[in-house]
Amino acid sequence: MVKFAEIAKFTRKALVVFTFAALPVALISAHAAETKKHVVKKPVAHKVAAKAPATKLVRHTVMVNGKRRVVLQRVAIAPVIPERASAGDLAGLNHANDSLDLKSNVAYVVDQASSQVLFEKNSEVSLPIASITKLMTSLVVVEANQDMNEMIEVTNEDIDKEKGTSSRLKIGAKLSRTDMLHIALMSSENRAASALGRNYPGGLPAFVAAMNTKAAQLGMSDTHYVDSSGLSPHNVASARDLVKLVNAAYQQPLIRQYSTDSKYVVEPGGRPLQYSTSNHLVANPGWEIGLQKTGYIAEAGRCLVMQAMIEGRAIVMVFLDSKGKYSRQADAGRIRKWLETLKSPIMAKSPALAGS
Repeated sequence: MVKFAEIAKFTRKALVVFTFAALPVALISAHAAETKKHVVKKPVAHKVAAKAPATKLVRHTVMVNGKRRVVLQRVAIAPVIPERASAGDLAGLNHANDSLDLKSNVAYVVDQASSQVLFEKNSEVSLPIASITKLMTSLVVVEANQDMNEMIEVTNEDIDKEKGTSSRLKIGAKLSRTDMLHIALMSSENRAASALGRNYPGGLPAFVAAMNTKAAQLGMSDTHYVDSSGLSPHNVASARDLVKLVNAAYQQPLIRQYSTDSKYVVEPGGRPLQYSTSNHLVANPGWEIGLQKTGYIAEAGRCLVMQAMIEGRAIVMVFLDSKGKYSRQADAGRIRKWLETLKSPIMAKSPALAGS
């Protein structure tokens, strides 16, 4: 028989063996639990749908099997990009009110025969005039008595490096001086105006000097030119000065004709190229316009000078720094309507005060 003491001894040994055998496993398990890395789940990226562009429905009429059908098409609406502040706005001229609610920061209306001022608003301020510059360009060209049939070539020097504008006249295109003058005045063709200046005796520097000399001769003390196209914002003048320029240019039949044509075809390289006027009032039978010129660059806003017959009187109008594509012509319409309502051969003194 196995003695109780031996059984107890055997049991104690077995427990010791079992305890030591189980200990490493427990320690390993505990260590593993302590050293197990904490796994951080990455956030799930949710795709954000791009905002759909604004659209509108456009109605089209199409012919299907000889029958008219209306088709609706959804098209994107182009975002409106605000225009840069003009020199007039920066000078605070946009805060000046007038009785006719004109959209131009500057307005000056004069009776051409008597020089009586009929309406004025900021007329003494010298501002960028954009392509109104071409009116002086044309005056210098005409008075230079150069051969108007001489062919002039467009070169790399005529590329607009000031504003980066494009042109329908390609490099190498050749036109007569009279054709260049025609499209520069009627359609405000920049490369044509540049080429006219370059092909003056002494080149463009001499031409610009002649422009400033002519301005001084006309008493345009608020005026300064730096190029023949008007692309630079440093071509500046006051509305009062521009009336003097209009009166001088009006004495030249060629300038009157070219500035008031509605369409003209030139053929650079034998290829017909039709130009149109930059002023839609020219083609309006309700207007009797004797001379006009438009202009636009961001610094100048929309500009217009014009001579027209209203109520049997020759009127010279100047609008500078107008807001909106057609606002300068609309301002001319407001002035015309206002003059027509006066019904008097001699305008009252109050209009000029109303515009101040």
